[in-house]
Amino acid sequence: MSSAFEVRGGNRLKGEIIPQGAKNEALQIISAVMLTPEKVTINNIPDIVDVNLLIELLGDAGVKINRISRDVCEFQADAVDLKYLESPEFKKKSGKLRGSVMIAGPLLARFGRAFIPKPGGDKIGRRRLDTHIIGFEKLGARFVYDADDNYFRLETAGGLKGTYMLLDEPSVTGTANIVMAAVLAEGTTTIYNAACEPYLQQLCKMLNRMGARIGGVGSNLLTIEGVKELGGCEHTMLPDMIEIGSFIGLAAMTQSEITIKNAGVDNLGIIPEKFRQLGIQMEIRGNDIYIPSQDSYEIQTFLDGSILTISDHPWPGFTPDLLSIVLVVATQAKGSVMIHQKMFESRLFFVDKLIDMGAQIVLCDPHRAVVIGLGRQHALRGITMSSPDIRAGVSLLIAALSAEGKSTIQNIDQIDRGYQYIDERLRKLGADIKRI
Repeated sequence: MSSAFEVRGGNRLKGEIIPQGAKNEALQIISAVMLTPEKVTINNIPDIVDVNLLIELLGDAGVKINRISRDVCEFQADAVDLKYLESPEFKKKSGKLRGSVMIAGPLLARFGRAFIPKPGGDKIGRRRLDTHIIGFEKLGARFVYDADDNYFRLETAGGLKGTYMLLDEPSVTGTANIVMAAVLAEGTTTIYNAACEPYLQQLCKMLNRMGARIGGVGSNLLTIEGVKELGGCEHTMLPDMIEIGSFIGLAAMTQSEITIKNAGVDNLGIIPEKFRQLGIQMEIRGNDIYIPSQDSYEIQTFLDGSILTISDHPWPGFTPDLLSIVLVVATQAKGSVMIHQKMFESRLFFVDKLIDMGAQIVLCDPHRAVVIGLGRQHALRGITMSSPDIRAGVSLLIAALSAEGKSTIQNIDQIDRGYQYIDERLRKLGADIKRI
């Protein structure tokens, strides 16, 4: 596979684009197939590296997989090979993928033991597993950490037991993993300070269709009555809200007229409003979002005239995955904005590349950056740069598409991990982008 994008910026794009299925939902939903021996059919699966790696991992572990089409897959976990899950091959493969931690909950619930490698994935600061492990312990699991090969072993003596727990942070993957473990636990589990993202709501709805009894879906207080077994079901994933936000930002930066089709508008929460605060116009047309071509957009101030601050927060606050997109889009707005990245400490370090392109940004500390919008007085200029993580990679791609001249973005396997065929889809809108 090519390892770089060559982008010639300055083209105004036009047309329709359909967002892929949600990456972060996919990793939870696909892991949940391990909870039942019956067939589970999943629609709208994104064809991206992280998701394909997880499907491959399940196949290696004995799950029967029938890929009906690129985005539809049938799974049946009626002959799981637990020995494989202790093998060096599994350790090596699962260590490359942070999402592999999501199969621990289902394995613990159904088979009484699970294995978690130390997580891989993005280099965006500490990503702790404490919430997962402490949650499993409260349900009655014991864990041993093998320091020699960075490996957690979990097992239960006599099965999991329902309990009350208050999570130390509303971790999405932590909540999902604990919910998947608790659905087959004996008795009632109550999880307070649970994450309530749409993706987690989707997981709970799917589990309920499989026979689970989860109450409080959509709130931060979940009540789970354990059941003896779960059955099969069919599930369709939401469109990826991070892609949708990326396309809104792309349209504004490149002065393009773009319609985002089938955008799952009811599940976007505060996202459209945050882009409107940057001055970006958009129309909701049924389930589509139409962004007209805009010559300029102006950042709003707070009502007392003070500088706008956009920060991330657990749902229903603004997702941290879109802060890097907002930061890039602000570079060509009129006005200034403070970007405050609370949840990860290394996600703003890509701003030096934007400064090299001519953006005016003051990095105050690892968590805060002030963007002074250029109001299109000076276009960004193309440079050679490298993609540090999935979301920063797409932000740099958006910057390159709006810049004058040629940009080269290296390390694009980071982008491919989260965005399917992004170059092909952008070319259909008129972008000058190719793999080299």
